[in-house]
Parts: sequence; C-alpha cells; structure tokens
Amino acid sequence: MTLGIVTKPSRYSVEESVAKLEELLHQKGIKLFQIVDHSGEAASAGLHLPPTKLLIFGNPKAGTPVMLAAPSAALDLPLKILVAEDAAGKVWLSWNDPTYLQQRHNFPEELIKNLSAAEPLTIPLTAP
Repeated sequence: MTLGIVTKPSRYSVEESVAKLEELLHQKGIKLFQIVDHSGEAASAGLHLPPTKLLIFGNPKAGTPVMLAAPSAALDLPLKILVAEDAAGKVWLSWNDPTYLQQRHNFPEELIKNLSAAEPLTIPLTAP
C-alpha cells in the first residue's frame, strides 16, 4: 500500500466501474462534481495511458465541517476515487485513506467518518 492510499481490485473494466460508481453516487445522493478522463486527455496529446479516470465527488454537509476544523483539508477535498487499468489489464480502485487525511490535516478524529464514503462505494465492485 502506498502511504495513505487504499487500493483494491475491481471486477469490472474501467468504463463499467465508472458507470457503477456514478449510479451508486446518484443512489446515495452524493454529488458527482467531475470525472477526469486522464487517458482521454493523454490521447488528445498524442500519448498513450491505459484507461484511467478520476471521479471527484462529495457532500458539502460532510466536507465543510472538516475544512472548518482544518482549512488545509481543502487540498484533498472533494473526495476522489481513481479507476485505472494497469499494464496487465487489471483494473484498480484507489482512494485516500480517511485516517491518513485526518493525520495529514490534524482535524478531530470524530470527523474521519465524514470522509469515509469511498470504501462503501467500492464494495459492490470489489466483492466476489
């Protein structure tokens, strides 16, 4: 594990994983701010990057108290899930560990739960 990053395999392609995450966000009433298509942008620059997309999402009711307690947390908010295919064709889901974010920005431990949406969103994609 890279410091502060949780990574789990997805059972789906990048496109399917992104679509499933979009649907789950919608079902849970979590705002999807943006999807960054890193591989698409690389292709537009004449470069190759395996399928790689970043979902940026959040809930101001959860994130605002964290930023009030530690303004630097805005560097890591809104939350993100990276969906990326490796050179072997395996798809991975990665996100910042909420406990790491708490330690990085030194906000009260009771606010960790406010930044814990990523893991439950990925369970349907990683469960056997």
